[in-house]
Amino acid sequence: MQATLPLSRPKLDGERLLEGLDTLRGFGRYGSGVRRTSFGEADLASRRWLCERMRGAGLAARIDGVGNVVGVSGKAGPALLLGSHSDTQPVGGYLDGALGVIAAIEVARALAVCPATAHLAVDVMSFVDEEGCHYGFLGSLSAAGLMTQAGLDAALSHAGVPLPELLRAAGLSARVEPLDLTRYAGFLELHIEQGPWLDDAGEAVGVVSAIVGARNLDITTHGQMNHAGSTPMARRRDAGRALIALAHELDMLLGCFAGPYTVWNFGRMEFLPGAAAIVPEEGRLRLQFRDQDEALLDRIEAAVGELVAAHDGRGGVECRLARSGEPTRAVCMDAGLREACVHAAQQLAPGAWRTMPSGALHDAGILGRVMPAAMLFVPSIGGVSHNVAEETRHEHLCLGAEALLSAVLRWAADNGRLAVGGADKQTGAMEC
Repeated sequence: MQATLPLSRPKLDGERLLEGLDTLRGFGRYGSGVRRTSFGEADLASRRWLCERMRGAGLAARIDGVGNVVGVSGKAGPALLLGSHSDTQPVGGYLDGALGVIAAIEVARALAVCPATAHLAVDVMSFVDEEGCHYGFLGSLSAAGLMTQAGLDAALSHAGVPLPELLRAAGLSARVEPLDLTRYAGFLELHIEQGPWLDDAGEAVGVVSAIVGARNLDITTHGQMNHAGSTPMARRRDAGRALIALAHELDMLLGCFAGPYTVWNFGRMEFLPGAAAIVPEEGRLRLQFRDQDEALLDRIEAAVGELVAAHDGRGGVECRLARSGEPTRAVCMDAGLREACVHAAQQLAPGAWRTMPSGALHDAGILGRVMPAAMLFVPSIGGVSHNVAEETRHEHLCLGAEALLSAVLRWAADNGRLAVGGADKQTGAMEC
């Protein structure tokens, strides 16, 4: 039987939430969106501002050796960790990641000033480079202890710059400072959906069941360069046409295997030497596919391999398949924390919420490897993200932050961290 919540309940300040989001958008503002890639001037300034914001919410805040902003309450654990990332794509929206950071700070503030919850240990983090402009998920990998100091010292950015050199140029120590995992009972992340499901259905909250896994495959074709004007079509060993034909069949194949949330993308295609008057000698294709079902991903990968093998040798063109990097495995959200999120969704958005996987990758997927983790979504208008047009209705931003608070309270009550009494009260929405 679930515990009841306290009669005295903390309240979130919706106006402060929206003001914080708008202030954070000011660091690197670009029209209605943001340019705030990790370790740039705008990013570093925003991290110093986030430190002050966390201190104002009663947290001891600092920037660690790789750029994470860490806000720690002075309360004894077990603690919950809340947060997300505050870096953006080279040109991005103002809510991606930022909502989870600002909402986490406001939840910590509300808990700290309410006598019934002031004893709860809730820490907040803004992770660095979730977007991977330099080194994907650097912040959460470091915090989770999944990146060693030796690994960081040897790592290169995507541009080939030694990672320690990049960090020191930003005024950071380049030291890995993992969290004390024994302190934490789990991690909760609020995020915009970045997809169309909630908005299309007119729903207000998503409770994430799992963060999808992803596979990247490189397909290459090898033929023979020749004159594009004088070589008859029947005599050509054309790596370009062979790759286009294979890609068409791959698209149909993936459509046959796809579940309701399966997605795939032909992210890069090129032909070499890339001249209009030369029959291509080589073709290259990068294929990515995602789903929360690892067994389905295995079946898709096997079927892709069979199709590539079937095309090998057609028209005198070799076809080869190779994995690009290790697979990103799907991460199931923790049952207990997810149930706390379900409780919050049912209270705040009855009949207007759903359980759903996350098609995007998130810091919760990294933290979920080393501690219990869960996520809440709010709608993205039109399903648009990674775009300056990214937006969520203000009432949904506030509702999401309220749901995050409610999930924390439910977790605390269920785990004996609250002095409870009386009937479970309606949470009530924020004044936004």
